[in-house]
Amino acid sequence: MIAVFLAYCTLQAPSTILIRPHPAVWRLVHGMAVVYLVALTFLLFQNRDDARQFMKHLHPGLGVELPERSYGSDCRLYVPENPTNRFINIQETLFDEFVSAHVLGWWGKAVMIRNQLLLWVMSVGFELMELTFRHMLPNFNECWWDSIVLDIMICNWFGIWAGMQTVSYFDGKTYEWVGLSRQPSIMGKVKRSLCQFTPAKWDKDQWHPFMEPRRFIQVFCLCVGFMTVELNTFFLKFCLWIPPRNPLVVYRLILWWLIAIPAIREYNTYLQDSKPVKKVGAFCWLSLAICMVELLICMKFGNGLFQDPTPTWLITFWVSAGISLVLFLLEWSRRNHLSFLRKKL
Repeated sequence: MIAVFLAYCTLQAPSTILIRPHPAVWRLVHGMAVVYLVALTFLLFQNRDDARQFMKHLHPGLGVELPERSYGSDCRLYVPENPTNRFINIQETLFDEFVSAHVLGWWGKAVMIRNQLLLWVMSVGFELMELTFRHMLPNFNECWWDSIVLDIMICNWFGIWAGMQTVSYFDGKTYEWVGLSRQPSIMGKVKRSLCQFTPAKWDKDQWHPFMEPRRFIQVFCLCVGFMTVELNTFFLKFCLWIPPRNPLVVYRLILWWLIAIPAIREYNTYLQDSKPVKKVGAFCWLSLAICMVELLICMKFGNGLFQDPTPTWLITFWVSAGISLVLFLLEWSRRNHLSFLRKKL
């Protein structure tokens, strides 16, 4: 049934603004996103135990409760009582699967977003999310050197740097889209075939978050959406008993990356379009719907699992940050309105 639906989508689903390697590829991704959304909707209407047992149909090793690893139980850099390795804490953290996931993930985000300011805002923002929810998920209980030095200053920095280098390479590259049959040599035909999987043109995404309050809110919503998708990864894994190394986690991340590529392009085109009547692309709506259903699953299946109360200082911090943001936007809007009135007069 899914194969027939995907075949139909490949032929007849709406095309996005991306044309490489072929519009049919992105129509297929559109169909996969719809299938994933429908599967999530089905899962949402199960109870927690049935949903966990249903995951066995996707992978035989699932449906079993897993111990959650805490990365902040021992934050010492030097462990003198360990006879084999006195730097065991650093070694275990460096060779954890999340290190490579950080680097690859931020490389992918940099290639999609292409703006260092937004990337660093989301990098620091997600570390704040880990600090916010570490009383709920043991995975988020990290040492200071793991969170600040290893995550932000090394892994995230290297992923962002590599991604922006990729952006710079394609930004300065000149494309000669001569047909395959017109290539003079075998090597030319091979290069032209491989170039089919590179962009037809490399558009510069101009986000301009400080152009006006409305644009700031639009870009801020993009950052919130990205961090919500990342948080859903950890909460889904915890609620449905999915270990980090299970292939389903990788499949979901790859699917989200494929969905986000056209969604980001559509959203940026929507922001830059000056037409009075604008329409957000289909991938933007799909990504928003998938993110919301994943969040609803986490909220439903997580009910009763988290017994520790939210710390008072954390509530105070986020309430103060929210009030400060609202006051900042109101003052900014007031100044913009006064400036507009002076120009009009």
